[in-house]
Amino acid sequence: MHKNEKLITRLYTGLKNLDAEMMLSCYHEEATFRDPVFELHSKKEIDGMWTMLCSRAKEFELTFDSVQADHSSGSAQIEAVYLFSKTGRKVHNKITAHFEFQDGLIAGHLDEFNFWKWSAMALGIPGYLLGWTPFLQKKVQAEAMKNLRLFRSSQ
Repeated sequence: MHKNEKLITRLYTGLKNLDAEMMLSCYHEEATFRDPVFELHSKKEIDGMWTMLCSRAKEFELTFDSVQADHSSGSAQIEAVYLFSKTGRKVHNKITAHFEFQDGLIAGHLDEFNFWKWSAMALGIPGYLLGWTPFLQKKVQAEAMKNLRLFRSSQ
């Protein structure tokens, strides 16, 4: 197994165990993270996101497979099942993760998932009806960033 495959495995083992510190140890100081909800530009922001998500997780289950990596890039398939904190609705999210590596750490992390499907599960009827629109995605992004700022300021 390539060392970067081990790094990805360590990242998702940390997430599976809701261990944000283990996860953060996988990221480069200048790392970035992006998915349909968050766009983060520093390890500090990434730390805040994972710490917030791990501390608030309810009925959380994670599986991952198809971990592949070489010296510069990698990928994995992830399935996360959890209760969305705002609504208490169960979400089963299927994610394709892409990675870029620098100095033996994750420098770039991109998670791709179907935002419309996610919003329908997380938000119910409003998500089903509006999840395909940029309006709802921007609203969810703004609320997520607001929650992250509030969480980080309380730390």
